[in-house]
Amino acid sequence: MRRVVVTGIGFLSPIGDDIQTLKESILENKSGVKVMQEWQEEIAGIATIIAAPIANQDYKDIPRKYRRSMGKVAMMSAKSMQKAIDDSGLDEVQIQDLRTGLSFGSTMGANETLMEWISSVYNSKSFKGQNSMLFLKAMSHTVSANLAAMFTIKGRNIPTCSACTSSSQAIGTGYESVKYGMSDIMFVGGAEGLHYLSEGVFEVIGATSTGYNENPKLTPKPFDRDRDGLIIGEGAGTLVLEEYEHAKKRGAKIYAELIGYATTCDGNHLTTPSREGMENVMNLALENANLTPEDIGYINAHATSTKKGDIEESHATYEIFGKNVPISSTKSYMGHLLGGCGVVESIISIMALNEHLLPANKNLENIDPQCANLDYIREHREEDITYVMSNNFAFGGINTSLIFSKINKSI
Repeated sequence: MRRVVVTGIGFLSPIGDDIQTLKESILENKSGVKVMQEWQEEIAGIATIIAAPIANQDYKDIPRKYRRSMGKVAMMSAKSMQKAIDDSGLDEVQIQDLRTGLSFGSTMGANETLMEWISSVYNSKSFKGQNSMLFLKAMSHTVSANLAAMFTIKGRNIPTCSACTSSSQAIGTGYESVKYGMSDIMFVGGAEGLHYLSEGVFEVIGATSTGYNENPKLTPKPFDRDRDGLIIGEGAGTLVLEEYEHAKKRGAKIYAELIGYATTCDGNHLTTPSREGMENVMNLALENANLTPEDIGYINAHATSTKKGDIEESHATYEIFGKNVPISSTKSYMGHLLGGCGVVESIISIMALNEHLLPANKNLENIDPQCANLDYIREHREEDITYVMSNNFAFGGINTSLIFSKINKSI
């Protein structure tokens, strides 16, 4: 069976745009959560006025002929993919080869464009004079379509649009494409741009944090007794997945090996988390990786700080791993990146492997007694581990689990 390795990383996040800055931010317990003053001016009666934006970016390095069909989510993705390409050392010939593909996702297209488009049509009651680029910015596969055009991807292009599992499913799709011989290289990842529309969706169903508007750095609080909901963030990330022998032949730098992936569906409620579904996907990922629960050295949890979600996830994890595996949710530093969370959390998991850093659960002061008895990381740990698991769960009952390993050059 073909082996799949990570040979390039690029990302934008609320707490850093490179591995060293990301590591330092985590070690210093920095929070990316801030007051969004503009939201209060743009929409009335919003209950959650805090979120986690990325630092201001200059997108002028993206040629205008591509940028004109991109909203913020696609431009962020393009920046992350260019960083990953530069990091990987791939050249144009390798990128444009038919054996090189793309799998990228987001929860939505460009929300800011969607609002502009709908408002314009509604107010004018006409399609005359509408900007023809607006649909290309707002469509659900805007990221993968624009990236393919900008970087001249001629192989597979598989968009993923599955809410909070969008980028983790994209990683899994790329993994399977390389592992089973359809591609030699896959660019994979996802993104989400920050907009009050995304916050409002969760606010309407009572899932957002509303009690910390005056103290934004104290939320979200995964697994904590006093958590009161999630915080929306934004970000983008790209991994270069490559067949091991192909990477070795060109002398590529290898960050980690992706050895396990599973995705399942609860087939039940659209929004209620399923303990059984979470257990199923983690078990299948372990089986795919040919590992036992005892092999896993760290779990990067999905844990968004919702009341029921954290409880169900903790008990699903306990059923498989017991109380001994270290676990944390790095959403406590940067909020929930929605379509971008899976890839950024995978990058943090790879960092845990290579930097011997198991991140603490920020803002975890009092463990919720309703959560399972797990090894919740309270202080950062310096540990040499071999395998990490990164889990994500989405509306629609969609579940993903990814397992990364240190590269074993002896096989």
